[in-house]
Amino acid sequence: MSQIPFFHEATGAVRFWVMVNDALVGASVSREALHYRFRPDGRGEDPLETYKSHSAEIDEVVRRRVAQGSIEPVMLREFDLRPVVAPKV
Repeated sequence: MSQIPFFHEATGAVRFWVMVNDALVGASVSREALHYRFRPDGRGEDPLETYKSHSAEIDEVVRRRVAQGSIEPVMLREFDLRPVVAPKV
C-alpha cells in the first residue's frame, strides 16, 4: 500500500514514499529545491503540484540515493536533482 505525498508546512518540504526493493522508503524534497530545478521562473507555485508533475524523475533520484547507501528518510537536495548528463561516446 502506498502513501499519499503531502506538503509539510512546518519544514517547507514535500514528503513522499518510493517503492525500493519491495519496501516503501520515506523521502522529502524542499520547496526551494523543487522551485530551482523545475520552475525557476515560476511565482507562487504549489510545491506538491511540482512534485506530482515530476514524480517519476524525483522517485528515480531517491532510488539512486538508496542504491548509493542513503538510509530513510532520504532528504533530496538541489544537487541530487541536477540533470544527469550521459557521457559522450
